[in-house]
Amino acid sequence: MSEETPTLEGDDFSQGVALEKIAENGMLLGHAQGEAVILARRGNELFAVGATCTHYGAPLVDGLLVGDTVRCPWHHACFSLRTGEVLRTPALSPIACWRVERRGGTVYVTAKQGNAPDHPAPAALGLPESIVIIGGGAAGEAAAVTLRREGYTGPVTLLSADAAPPCDRPNLSKNFLAGTAPADWLPLRSPEFFAENHIDLRLNTRVASIDTAQCRLQLADGSSLAYGALLLATGAEPVKLTIPGANLPHVHYLRTQADGEALANAAATAGRAVVIGASFIGLEVAASLRARNIEVHVVGLETCPMEKILGPQGGNFIRTLHEQHGVVFHLGTSASHIDAHEVTLQNGEKLAADLVVIGVGVRPAIALAEQAGLAVDRGVLVDDYLQTSVPGIFAAGDIASWPDRLSGERIRVEHWVVAGRQGQTAARNMLGLRERYDAVPFFWTEQYDFGLAYVGHAKDWDHADIDGSLDARDCTITYRRGDRKLAVAVIHRDLEGLRAEVEFERAMASGANAAKAGS
Repeated sequence: MSEETPTLEGDDFSQGVALEKIAENGMLLGHAQGEAVILARRGNELFAVGATCTHYGAPLVDGLLVGDTVRCPWHHACFSLRTGEVLRTPALSPIACWRVERRGGTVYVTAKQGNAPDHPAPAALGLPESIVIIGGGAAGEAAAVTLRREGYTGPVTLLSADAAPPCDRPNLSKNFLAGTAPADWLPLRSPEFFAENHIDLRLNTRVASIDTAQCRLQLADGSSLAYGALLLATGAEPVKLTIPGANLPHVHYLRTQADGEALANAAATAGRAVVIGASFIGLEVAASLRARNIEVHVVGLETCPMEKILGPQGGNFIRTLHEQHGVVFHLGTSASHIDAHEVTLQNGEKLAADLVVIGVGVRPAIALAEQAGLAVDRGVLVDDYLQTSVPGIFAAGDIASWPDRLSGERIRVEHWVVAGRQGQTAARNMLGLRERYDAVPFFWTEQYDFGLAYVGHAKDWDHADIDGSLDARDCTITYRRGDRKLAVAVIHRDLEGLRAEVEFERAMASGANAAKAGS
């Protein structure tokens, strides 16, 4: 079958467009050379870049210009307007760039340009002879790719305990499990990508210990591997229930691609499912199983799902949403026993089930860090540059506990976008670029036809203020401790989410400047 010609909107920029059509600090959608393009205007500068985010295809014209960058409205990826480079995940690839010419009051988009980092490649002097990354998740994959995009030419080895290459983990509980996304959507990169970029990806590879004095890893298969710099991105492991029957074949956890494939295969023939855990992962699984017309019961210790994160109104909305789709909740209790055909709850109730999914949280995988003598405290302690207590060893992702300048506290966040961004920053710092990790935490959830984006980090908050209507699915929820804004959740208000992110970034920057002035 021949590919259909994409429908292109707006002006043909190659034929010229009036400058006055491009708002100051605004964007205009059009096309050039058969591709969708946005023209962005910032002061006296004009930029022409690809119109679509390289993550899930969001229209960048609906995003936000911040300095000389454009941010994706859906999942907050950030691109350089000058080079098209991915400055922040979850985008995987740069967007295209075109040359812009201004002739009088008319703007023309001409030749396409190549992508290159905003700064020169790092000088070879002083760089680590080799870099090893432990962990094949979002942080590890982003770090390996960033090293190459930044011009590092030394050996890069990516050690993954998983059987599959780095995958789109959020999709495992969403579209893939629902049966609306094929398995070939899961890998983040093509099979050839790692070889073409000289990244030595080793699957099914576990590290037994780290010798920090000798800068050497002992692998579980008995071999060893030297490193010049090391990134720990070992992620987190699901909390396993120890109740009777928790190891039966029809009981599933969801973390790796193999877990996702096993669960999807089981769901294909299941009729009744019990989801133990009313967390985001549990509720996303419940929604995906309902999309397959499976009867779903959700069991949770809390009395209101997600109340700790979203507040009572948000939590009750989520519960009602699921109940409208046929989910039955059993809250304030947990499972005490699982057998081949049912789950027994602590209150004595019995739920028929031929499929059980357990999602009661995760624990950071810090055993290697502890063995190596790194400073740990419910996570691996890192500085502003994601370096651990041992020089030359960095940590990123679910295990990293970093000093958050917004809250003034040390935090650890278990979200996919955070992991990818930390992997990027750690990679740049292993090359000596001294980049502070200052990205605001972000995550999103999709359940049925409902989506929510969350910006910031509010572990403890006093009150949640709702602007708009939850029932109308058009609102902003602001979480505060005292007068301090900690986080914002948005529903169908993408631009407000981006603006909140920028507001938090500026608050962090002003706090850092104030600290410098006072020192």
